[in-house]
Amino acid sequence: MRASGFSRYGGPDVLELIELADPVPGAGEIRVRVAASTVNPADLLFRSGGLDGLIEGEAPFCGGLEFAGVVDEVGSGATWAVGDPVAGMTKFIPMGRGAHAELAVVHSESVVRLPGDSDMAAWATLPMNGLTVRLALDKLALPAGSTLLVTGAAGAVGQYAVSIGAADGLRVVAIASPADEEAVRRFGAEVFVARGDGVAAAVRDAVPGGVDGVIDAARLGAGVLPAVRDGGRVAVVRAFAGEPERGIEILPVSVRDYLRVPGKLAALADLVEGGRLALRVADTFPPERAREAHERLERGGVRGRLVITF
Repeated sequence: MRASGFSRYGGPDVLELIELADPVPGAGEIRVRVAASTVNPADLLFRSGGLDGLIEGEAPFCGGLEFAGVVDEVGSGATWAVGDPVAGMTKFIPMGRGAHAELAVVHSESVVRLPGDSDMAAWATLPMNGLTVRLALDKLALPAGSTLLVTGAAGAVGQYAVSIGAADGLRVVAIASPADEEAVRRFGAEVFVARGDGVAAAVRDAVPGGVDGVIDAARLGAGVLPAVRDGGRVAVVRAFAGEPERGIEILPVSVRDYLRVPGKLAALADLVEGGRLALRVADTFPPERAREAHERLERGGVRGRLVITF
C-alpha cells in the first residue's frame, strides 16, 4: 500500500511516498481503506523526532491519528461489514504506523458509522479533536448554565470546544483574534474577548465572578488563572505551565482515554448531522504533497484542518 512516511527524523523534507505491506486485521479489528486522514501537531512532533523514545517499531514510519474511509476487511468478532463507511482514531505509538496510508487497521470500537454520501475529508476532521473536547468537558463536569472559557477558540480544538460546550448548555466565553470574532460567535460563543495582553482581566470584566471552567486550547497556562473563579477547573491538552492557585484544579486531557469509547464518538457524529457542530477543512493534499501540509501547519494560522486524501 502507498503511504506518506519517513525513514529518518527531520523537517518536512524527510517525508516521501513509500510502500508498506498491507496490514491484516486481528480479532476484534477492522481494516479501513482510508479516503482521508488529517495532519495534526502530533504528526509534526513524530516526524521531527520528538516521540522517538516512545516508538518501538522500525522505519519507515507513518503518521496520522484520525481518518475516514470504508471498511474493506473484518477480523473475527468485529461488528462491522465490508463496505461500511466509518471515521475513527488510530495511534502510531508504539509501532510507528498511523493512518497516513491507503489502509489502516484499528479496533472495531474506535470508529463510528458515517451517513451515506459522506464528505470523507470533512468527517476525517472529527474524531481526534472532537473526542479531546468531549473528554475535557467530561472532566470539567460543569452543570448546564455554567460558564466555560475557551482559549484559542478559532483553532481546531477551540472551535469544537465552543460548539460542543454550547450544545452542553454552557455559557461559552471565547478568546480569539478579533478577525475571528464572527466565526466563533457562529460556533456558539455568547461572549467574545480579543486575545492579547490583559486578556484574563478582560474575561473578568465580562464575567465578574470568574469563569467556572476553562479549556485551554491556546496553552496560556498560568496566564489564564486570573480569569477563573476560586475552586474552578482548567482542562489542558499539554503540560500545564505554572502553579495552580486558589483551589483551582488542573485537569490533563489525553484523547487516548477515549480511543475505544464508541458512544462518545457517535454522540459527536449526531451533533454534526444535527447541524450543531461544523466540520472545517482548510485544504486537502494527495500523499505526494504531504510535506506541503506539514509546512503549512508549522507556519501556523490555519483555520480548519489540513487533510491528506487517498
